[in-house]
Amino acid sequence: MDGQEKNNGAGAVNREPEFSSVSLLEKVRRQGKVWGDLAKKYGVENPDPPWKINLDSTCEALSAEQCALPVLERRNEEDELSESLYQDVPYPERQLLALAHSMIERGLIDEDELALRMKYVSKRLNSA
Repeated sequence: MDGQEKNNGAGAVNREPEFSSVSLLEKVRRQGKVWGDLAKKYGVENPDPPWKINLDSTCEALSAEQCALPVLERRNEEDELSESLYQDVPYPERQLLALAHSMIERGLIDEDELALRMKYVSKRLNSA
């Protein structure tokens, strides 16, 4: 984001959040592993990645009443991140990166913890 100020029409000026890149998420973005390509490679016909239900559930849980990431804030941040840092990433991978980015920005998870969880999941998937 460029940090431009916007007038909300009521005389007050709101400052848009500025998002800087997150090195771990930038690495994931550059890898370019998207479900469509992986599904073709492994002969899977389901158009939705197996992790999509977990993504939707996580978004739902975080936006529940008085929770850490209200739905409108998450959707606005997702839109902003989709137009800037993750514009070259297809959906739903873009949504996943935007959610992770928002969670890191809010301190709900840090890069090191996310990297450890990703490593754990990768190890489980590749051990079969």
